[in-house]
Amino acid sequence: MIRTGLGWDVHRLAPGRPLILGGVTIDSEIGLEGHSDADILLHAVTDALLGAAALGDIGMHFPDTDPRWKDASSSVFLSHAAKLIRERGYRIHNVDTTVILERPKLKDYRLPIRESLARALQLDLDCVSVKFKTAERVGPVGEGRSAEAQAVVTIEKAVNQHE
Repeated sequence: MIRTGLGWDVHRLAPGRPLILGGVTIDSEIGLEGHSDADILLHAVTDALLGAAALGDIGMHFPDTDPRWKDASSSVFLSHAAKLIRERGYRIHNVDTTVILERPKLKDYRLPIRESLARALQLDLDCVSVKFKTAERVGPVGEGRSAEAQAVVTIEKAVNQHE
């Protein structure tokens, strides 16, 4: 059985915050606001994994009203979702992501982010795609007020032939 999950996240940009994407700290004067480290890319992948297995969303598992998750690394969220996927007999096949951000330019971070995601999800590098887009100066992202990330994952559950 093959299933697909879709994830999306958005956070405001703010000075004095770190910019962390896919578990990689980006050299930037602005970062993302949030209860946790606000890693929109890991949040989107986490939601995509949870959605693919019909396990809800990141807010159900890690509510922003819970002080335990204040400034938490989003890698905790991703690890939790991947563990749930594997416990239910699924294998992650592919992760395709897009980060939408006007600045800073991210092209030099593509490989480190892909490597970080591949490591975290125990995938071969060629199973992880990371794309970067701008919003062409349209809307809150285009105006430099926020950033977004999207993710699509494909998982597969082995079918027991004795069922």
